[in-house]
Amino acid sequence: MLDLKFVRQNPQAVADGMARRRFPLDLPAFLALEERRREIITDVERKKSQRNTASAEVAKIKRQGGDAAHVLAGLGALSEEIKALDEKTKEVDALVSEWLLGVPNIPHATTPDGAGEADNPTIRLIGTPRTFDFPIREHQDIGVSLGGLDFERAAKLSGARFVVLRKGLARLERALAAFMLDTHLAAHSYEEVATPYIVNAESLVGTGQLPKFAADLFKLEGMASYLIPTAEVPVTNLHRGETLPQSALPVAYACHTQCFRSEAGSYGKDTKGIIRLHQFGKVELVRLVHPDTSYAELEKLTGHAEAILQALDLPYRVIALCAGDLGFSSAKTYDLEVWLPGQDKYREISSCSNFEDFQARRADIRFKPEGGKKSAYVHTLNGSGLAIGRTMAAILENHLQRDGSVAIPKALVPYMGGIEALTPEGK
Repeated sequence: MLDLKFVRQNPQAVADGMARRRFPLDLPAFLALEERRREIITDVERKKSQRNTASAEVAKIKRQGGDAAHVLAGLGALSEEIKALDEKTKEVDALVSEWLLGVPNIPHATTPDGAGEADNPTIRLIGTPRTFDFPIREHQDIGVSLGGLDFERAAKLSGARFVVLRKGLARLERALAAFMLDTHLAAHSYEEVATPYIVNAESLVGTGQLPKFAADLFKLEGMASYLIPTAEVPVTNLHRGETLPQSALPVAYACHTQCFRSEAGSYGKDTKGIIRLHQFGKVELVRLVHPDTSYAELEKLTGHAEAILQALDLPYRVIALCAGDLGFSSAKTYDLEVWLPGQDKYREISSCSNFEDFQARRADIRFKPEGGKKSAYVHTLNGSGLAIGRTMAAILENHLQRDGSVAIPKALVPYMGGIEALTPEGK
């Protein structure tokens, strides 16, 4: 969340940042709470001064051997009033915290202006989309012909927007996860972690999914626990409530998980194929870094995700999300969009974001600077490295052959046990 002190001192700067986001900020509500809080604190301080004066008077009367009963009675009443005002202060503080939890991050100065997806500028294009001399097809048709995508049985088991992977595609999913993790560990110096798929509400508050995006989550009935929407949640929260030594930074984790999203509000979108499922695999990259280096770290993180696309020979582009298209917690985001020839468009396959201290403040993740100075919040970053289902879809469409087979990218062949192509059933 935003720094409360900053909001109090710079309400207009906050309002300007939210205007860039096209976020309807209820700043008058915050200012009214702040005015109420100041009134209560002024009242408390006045009554505490009266109590101190009365206490001194009681002491003086007792030293003189007098009866201080009448002063003590008033002192007791003052103490009760102060106690009641302290409770009101807590109530107002709770309302301020609730208000803050609903306010998104302020866009970084280098985040481009814009209202939405159409205003996101392209930063670079990598690779040349292939020219086909035979009819191109979408990934779901290719996957079904390979006997590897079974939507009917998935629907029988779980409902819409699930898939059963079979044969070569089941192996391809496993190969992709292993390849991505091995690359990030060996080439990019990440530490692999394996985390639970169920987290508590505090973890989701820490990374910004709660309270605002509860409808996007799968909540366990009768429990204050949820299935993870992304490994960002458990991995970032590994250090919730901790103060790290500066020498430990940057902390870099890579984690493969299944992710679970209700996709609330996306009905009718991407209903075909494996682009938008309720459950999907992903390798997530999370970095906890020094504030002075976080934007250099964002470029580095983005490069790590790009390396996977390059190794798999998949054309892609990098776009910068404009302020109106930023995620709730992000100050700056690059999206990697892979080319899908069957759809004749680029589709998101990774979002790489710098949250600055927004998540760290919610999750209370700090570092202690060298020299014993006061602790400060780390900056958190994360990005997909990559979304496995979408990577699989891109491989199926980009590496489709005339005979209906799909060539396996060379980097994946060792992970596929030497298999160089997936062939349609019956061939």
